[in-house]
Amino acid sequence: MEKQSPIFSKLYDFILWLLQHTDGFPKNERFRLAARLENQAFALYEQLARSARSKQPAELLEQADQMLGMLRFYIRLCHDRQLITHDQYQYAAANLVEVGRLLGGWQKSILTRTSAPDEGA
Repeated sequence: MEKQSPIFSKLYDFILWLLQHTDGFPKNERFRLAARLENQAFALYEQLARSARSKQPAELLEQADQMLGMLRFYIRLCHDRQLITHDQYQYAAANLVEVGRLLGGWQKSILTRTSAPDEGA
């Protein structure tokens, strides 16, 4: 089995957790907030996958960072609307902080690679 990058593993685990919790949202919130939250999480995963396959991932990773910010916003909104407990909010927030840390490391490695002088020159 192929070893998966930590950011993909962490986000996959978060999405699994998220889907289990949004299933319990009231019906009106499943069509409103849960749908946005789930779609944003899937879109972030897809954006990271595109970035991993891109020859120039810097812009895609910047967009992924913006998507992560929106995901954090939706999680906070769920907490403030009492759709998730405080413990669930803390769990989700900690996972998203970790995804952000991994994303930042990836962005930094891209920046370092692109700003390093050519070794063949």
